[in-house]
Amino acid sequence: MKIYFSGSIRGGRSFKEIYNQLINHLKNYGIVLTEHIGDVNLTESGENISDEDIFNRDIKFLVDSDILIAEVSTPSLGVGYEIALAEKIGKKILCLHKYEEGKKISAVISGNPKLNFKSYTEIDEAKKIIDEFINNNGKR
Repeated sequence: MKIYFSGSIRGGRSFKEIYNQLINHLKNYGIVLTEHIGDVNLTESGENISDEDIFNRDIKFLVDSDILIAEVSTPSLGVGYEIALAEKIGKKILCLHKYEEGKKISAVISGNPKLNFKSYTEIDEAKKIIDEFINNNGKR
């Protein structure tokens, strides 16, 4: 299985440790095409390649993937774009959100019936959600 993991880079890296743990868990199921998202040394400055190269690479990865797993707790234009494109091209999508009292996620994500949107409080809970999603072949 080819997995596209989406998480914020330029929008903020406060969840980089969570990304890293989720990506390591996803490796049990296949190849994570965007493993660099979990690199704890990657800063908000991003990678040392052009924006156009990043766009072209990531779109190819998304098209080639079987599923999209997005951690959406940190608002990110790029993550939103990837989710919309994945929906348009028929990918199975799981959006994970770390629940925090008083903090809401975009209704365009949480209210979209075509997305699997799940909140979690602890990393182990997020891993179980991933397991269920993948074991159900990405079905809602």
